[in-house]
Amino acid sequence: MLTFAHSSLIDAPINKVFAFHEREDVLQILSPPFPRIQILERMGGIQVGSRVTLQLQAGPIKTRWVAQHTEFIQDRLFVDEQVSGPFRSWVHRHQFESVGKQTRLTDSVTFSMYGGKVLEAVAGRFVLSQLRKTFAYRHDATRKMMLPGKS
Repeated sequence: MLTFAHSSLIDAPINKVFAFHEREDVLQILSPPFPRIQILERMGGIQVGSRVTLQLQAGPIKTRWVAQHTEFIQDRLFVDEQVSGPFRSWVHRHQFESVGKQTRLTDSVTFSMYGGKVLEAVAGRFVLSQLRKTFAYRHDATRKMMLPGKS
């Protein structure tokens, strides 16, 4: 099992940052250009039981990923878990904490990979490097969307 976390302060109140993450188009806004992500199906928002089916494309390789939201506390957190996809297991926690007039946004991911410990050790380093880039992009995009006149 591997873990990753990225946390940053967003210069906006918690209700505004959380509301942004509830938007129907948030995945498109928060997705970096690579790998290309296409939403194939979406049932619900981020409430418990809602589900999204994605197709990730890196070059000629396409991967289908189904995630379901399993926890939700308004203005505090939501959790999505992989139902099927490229990982043996994947749990992504989105946490929001009020820090004065700002919000601490923390994304944490716990995952395991197919192929045993050796493959997980090697490929896991690549996945962790991609997660660092992805969540730096996502948090930067969130900051930009919180600027006056953006959200």
